[in-house]
Amino acid sequence: MYHFTRIRNLEVMAHFDTLLSSYRIHPHEAGERRIQPIEVEYGGNQIMINAHLRIPEFMVDASTTLEAFRATLDRHVFFWPTKRDCLKMLDTYTRREPSEAFAILELEASALLTAHYDAVKLSKYDSGSAPRFPKHCTYRKSPSMFLPLKDFGHVEPLNTIWPKKASDIKEILIEEQVTNVSSYLRCIYVQHDESLPAGWRSYAMPLQAFGS
Repeated sequence: MYHFTRIRNLEVMAHFDTLLSSYRIHPHEAGERRIQPIEVEYGGNQIMINAHLRIPEFMVDASTTLEAFRATLDRHVFFWPTKRDCLKMLDTYTRREPSEAFAILELEASALLTAHYDAVKLSKYDSGSAPRFPKHCTYRKSPSMFLPLKDFGHVEPLNTIWPKKASDIKEILIEEQVTNVSSYLRCIYVQHDESLPAGWRSYAMPLQAFGS
């Protein structure tokens, strides 16, 4: 599984050996949309939090609000289960922020998911963005679109919004934080390995090799 981040955030991740949800880092103004990425202080370190992508109001289920849904997203750490989807994110952010440098953490899925089992949720959709043609979309976003890992394969899909088989899983979410990150790290894809924290440089792989 893969976690996409900014190179500037790796120092904090390595220092605490933890991936934190944006709410754990910056709990202010929960639910309000961040129009731009913001840099905040955490534990004496600077860390950049991504902006919220725009989600049309009509894409949100009537059982919740857009603000409540964003607040739910902010309480999770996100992973891609496939290189293909992570590459799409890399391409999108590279075009959107050409002056920024990014990194991809490749982590051993089985051990990580087992260690955080009760906090893991699965999504059939990219929860934080709108589809290219949102008016043609047949689902609506809400916290109920996330299936707890413990229920995967044991409950019937709720109105088809839950993943039924492994190939249905678009996104993996872990509530609040992922601890002991270095014990799951396989490699870190970066443009220049000297940008990595000293303790993580042995994990360096060239970013251009990702997906090959």
